[in-house]
Amino acid sequence: MGSDQAPLPVPGQLVCVLKGKESGSYFVIVRLIDHRFVEIADGDKRKFDNAKKKNISHLELQTYISVEVQKSLREIGRVTNGKLRFAITHFLDGEISNKRKGESADG
Repeated sequence: MGSDQAPLPVPGQLVCVLKGKESGSYFVIVRLIDHRFVEIADGDKRKFDNAKKKNISHLELQTYISVEVQKSLREIGRVTNGKLRFAITHFLDGEISNKRKGESADG
């Protein structure tokens, strides 16, 4: 175990699922279970109250962390499904605009 370990996930962080039925979909980490597992939800198909337990190695951690989700989890211990949907939409909108900026700069 050297310094090349992957960064630890944090509640409120967005992830892309790499394995399973939902592969390619984006979710928000709503709870850390242990060093290998987290619970994820998207507020749509997978609600906060029915969060999915997922192995961290089956997820691609994104750099985006939703401050609103973190704040809600810290203050009241839960988050609304609307905030989860908003966080994912906000992230995806940013990704699309970043790709457009890259395309216009290249071409």
